[in-house]
Amino acid sequence: MSGGLEIIVPDWPAPKGVRAAFTTRAGGVSVAPYDSLNVGAGVGDSDEAVAENRRRVSQRLQLPSEPVWLEQVHGTEVVVVGAIADRLASPRADASVSHSAGYVCAIRVADCIPVLFAARDGSVVGAAHAGWRGLAGGVLEATVGQLGVPPSQLMAWMGPAIGPDHFEVGEDVLKAFLAKDGGAGAAFVSNPRGHWQCDLYLLARRALAALGVHETYGGGWCTYADARRFFSYRRDGQCGRMAALIWR
Repeated sequence: MSGGLEIIVPDWPAPKGVRAAFTTRAGGVSVAPYDSLNVGAGVGDSDEAVAENRRRVSQRLQLPSEPVWLEQVHGTEVVVVGAIADRLASPRADASVSHSAGYVCAIRVADCIPVLFAARDGSVVGAAHAGWRGLAGGVLEATVGQLGVPPSQLMAWMGPAIGPDHFEVGEDVLKAFLAKDGGAGAAFVSNPRGHWQCDLYLLARRALAALGVHETYGGGWCTYADARRFFSYRRDGQCGRMAALIWR
C-alpha cells in the first residue's frame, strides 16, 4: 500500500487537552505481509521499517514524546506511565494510564479491541488491550481501577477490532465469559459448525457498564472484513499491527 498516513480520530467529546488517534495500515514503509504502516515490533518486520513507521506516526500526530510501547501478553497488568524508565523500556502489561501531561499511552492491535479512556475533567487518560482473554480476565476492570477516578466520570472509546461475523470461537470462550457475567450469552450466536460468533464490542460494553462507565463511544468496525485499512491476525496470520494512542 502507498500514499499518506490514514489516521482515525476518535469521535467522542474528549475534554480539552486530551488527544487520541488510531493508525491504519496505510502510509508506511514496510513490505508485505506488513504493508505498510506496521508499528508493531517483534512480529517479523524489520526493525528499521518499524522505527520509520513509528517516526512517521509521531511526526504526523505531533506527539509530545515517544509512546510507551508495552510488551502485551493478553493479561491484565496495568502500568502507570510517568517515570523516565517507562519510556526507556517496554513494560510487560496490557494497559497503561497517565496522570501527567506529555506521556503517550499506546496499544498495538490486529483484531483485539483497543479501549481508550479519559476522565471528563481531563485529569487522567489510559489505554487497554482487550482481546477475549483480557476481557474475560478483567483488563478493563484493572484499568479503570488504576485510573483512580469514579467510573461515572470516565468516557471510553473502542477502536477497530474484529467483528462478530468473523470472530468464531469455541465453547471454552463462551464458558469463560458466562463464569464472569451470566448475561454474556447475548454476545454469542451459534453457527452451523458447532462454534460461536462472538461480539467483542458487546462484551466490552457490558464490562464497562458493570463498572459504571456508561459514556462509551466507537465500535462497529471489523478489522477482518476491511483488508484495505486494517491488519487482521485472524485473517492473515502473519501481519503488522496498528496502534491506538492517547495523551494529555
